[in-house]
Amino acid sequence: MKKIPEGQSARQFRKKITLAVNIRYLLFLPEGYYDSGEKYPLILFLHGAGERGHNLRLVKKYGPPKIVQAQKDFPFMVVSPQCHNDESWSIEVLDALLNQILEEYRADEDRICITGLSMGGFATWELALMYPNRFAAIAPICGGGNPRKACRIKHLPIWAFHGAKDQVVPLKKSEQMVNALKACGAKKVKLTVYPEAGHDSWTAAYNNPQLFKWFLKQHRKKQS
Repeated sequence: MKKIPEGQSARQFRKKITLAVNIRYLLFLPEGYYDSGEKYPLILFLHGAGERGHNLRLVKKYGPPKIVQAQKDFPFMVVSPQCHNDESWSIEVLDALLNQILEEYRADEDRICITGLSMGGFATWELALMYPNRFAAIAPICGGGNPRKACRIKHLPIWAFHGAKDQVVPLKKSEQMVNALKACGAKKVKLTVYPEAGHDSWTAAYNNPQLFKWFLKQHRKKQS
């Protein structure tokens, strides 16, 4: 052991730590994927707390993984991971999963969008805040984030959704993020509030075809 002076002294710890990743997910490849040779826009979908576990059929209950069961020509690749029981979304694991998908499949790195509901809505905000230059757009539903960090993503196209009568995640959680972004000068942020909706604002949001048309228009623009 290296001898250091007795008493209190400033030291530094450095060590490379490897993260073991184990996550199940649904992957949707659009009809004609193997014939086209082109790169596809990608949607990362993050479910809510009720769909956690080890049964991927639960992930198909809502949102893009539900839509693609009937719409084989959906114009996106869709990655829908499943969070383990009694856990929350790990930003590090989601980042590692995206890296692997980009290595193995023809996803357009400049057209990656995130959307999620409830627990997944919170993770959508958090993932964007952690990697502000990685995504083309986000659509968090009945989620929330840290308004103090909102300026990190003021350049990002954002479409948030919430139910006015949500008793699980109050509407103010989305309002705080949107207001903080606008205070930073964000020009591409909007909030859709469903006046009669409770916590389930995702059904109306994902039934809105304009959301996916909006996703198709988005390309990554890095913050200067």
